Amino acid sequence: MTGLVLKLGPHERVLINGAVIENGERRSKLAVMTPNANILRLRDAIHPGEVTTPVRRVCYIAQLVLSGDVDAAKARLQLLRGIEQLSQVLTDQDSRVQLALATTAVMEDQYYQALKALRSLLPREERLLAARPE
Repeated sequence: MTGLVLKLGPHERVLINGAVIENGERRSKLAVMTPNANILRLRDAIHPGEVTTPVRRVCYIAQLVLSGDVDAAKARLQLLRGIEQLSQVLTDQDSRVQLALATTAVMEDQYYQALKALRSLLPREERLLAARPE
């Protein structure tokens, strides 16, 4: 079997190409066979009121592409600029790797992979913001 495999818990929701799909009473596994389908687990979604940090802002832009709320061509430059700005601050090797993965994914129109790489930076950003002097 090829394609993306989604494992969903009871009543878990997922957005696939703009359609919200809710799982039933039991855990299930779905195979998404269409390449380049836009998929977003709603439990992982960042809500507009939660866009309060630089990494969350860039993640949110990628998420808007996946949800179909923003045209990918229009969001590409915004995403690349956001990733560039993050690279000015997150200079450690692990962050650089994730930012490079996100950049490559955006250039290849792989917005789920870009979001995945960017989301991995959220814990680091949270630690950095918690450590800053008041």
